[in-house]
Amino acid sequence: MDRVQWADLSKRIRHAVKAIGPTPRAQYSDVLILSIYCWEVANDRPLCWGCKRENYGGIFRPRTLPSVSQFCRRVKTSRFQAMLQHLHDQLTNDSRLSQVNFLDGKPLPVGNYSRDPEARNGFGAGQFMRGYKLHVLVRDDRRIASWSIMPMNVHEMNVARVIVDQLPHVPRGSMIMADGNYDSHVLHKDVFRRNAWLWLKPRGMAEHPVTLRQMGPARRELLRAWRDDPTGSERLNYYRVHVEGTFSNLTCYSGGLGPLPAFVRRLERVRRWVGAKIILYHIRLEHRKANASLN
Repeated sequence: MDRVQWADLSKRIRHAVKAIGPTPRAQYSDVLILSIYCWEVANDRPLCWGCKRENYGGIFRPRTLPSVSQFCRRVKTSRFQAMLQHLHDQLTNDSRLSQVNFLDGKPLPVGNYSRDPEARNGFGAGQFMRGYKLHVLVRDDRRIASWSIMPMNVHEMNVARVIVDQLPHVPRGSMIMADGNYDSHVLHKDVFRRNAWLWLKPRGMAEHPVTLRQMGPARRELLRAWRDDPTGSERLNYYRVHVEGTFSNLTCYSGGLGPLPAFVRRLERVRRWVGAKIILYHIRLEHRKANASLN
C-alpha cells in the first residue's frame, strides 16, 4: 500500500469512527485501533506485531501504541466490527448492486492437522478440503457488494439465499450470474422476489408439468432460454468468468488475500481478517481505476 492509498484509507477510517460515535473513557482512540489493525493486515502480521514501535515507517507512525492485551480486547468488540462494516459500506455505496452481478465462492483452507475446532471438511476448488469458504456477491465493476465467511461444509446456495435476502437495494430487472452449484428453485424464487433474475447453466432440463409448475416462473424462463438458444446462452454464461478476475485482483498483490496465516484461526478471526483484506482491496481498486481514467 502506497502513501496515497493509506491517506485515503485514513480519511475513511476517521469518517467511519465519526459515524459510529465516540468511545466513552477510552485511552486509545478508535481511529488509532482501526488504523493499527488495517496496517498489520496489509502487512500480513498478527495482532502483537502492531503493538511494537519498530514496525512502523514513514507512511504511518502513530505517536502512542496500546499494549497487546488492550489492543486485542478492542479488536474483539462489536463496536470494532461496526466500524469495519461502515468502512465496507463507504467503499461499495452501501452494498448497492449493478445491473449485472455475480455469485461465487472461494475456499480458504487450513492445514490438515490444524486444531481449529470451527473449520470443517467440505468441497472447494474441485476437491475436498478443510477450512472455510468466502462467499461473495460481486458487481460488474468488480466491487464486492456483499460477502460472508462460513465453514467449508455449508452449501453455497444456502449462504446465497441469506446474502440476497439481506441486500438493501436491488435494481429492478438486474441479473445475478452464478455457476451450477446455485441451481435451486428456492434461490431462483428468492432472487425473483427481489425483482432480479438468476442466470446460470441449469443442471437439469425438467419437462414434467408438475415440476415446471413448482419451480416458479424465473427458473422456467431460464430453461426456456437454454432450450431455445443454447449457443447464445453459452455465450452469455461465459461472461461469468468476470468474477474470477475479481478473485485474481483480490489475491495477486502484496498484502492481498492469500492463504490464511497460521495465526488466523476460528470463524470470528477469519471473518475479521478477510473483511479487512476486502477493504484494502477496494481502496486499491478505486485508485487503480482513478489512475486508469487519467491515462
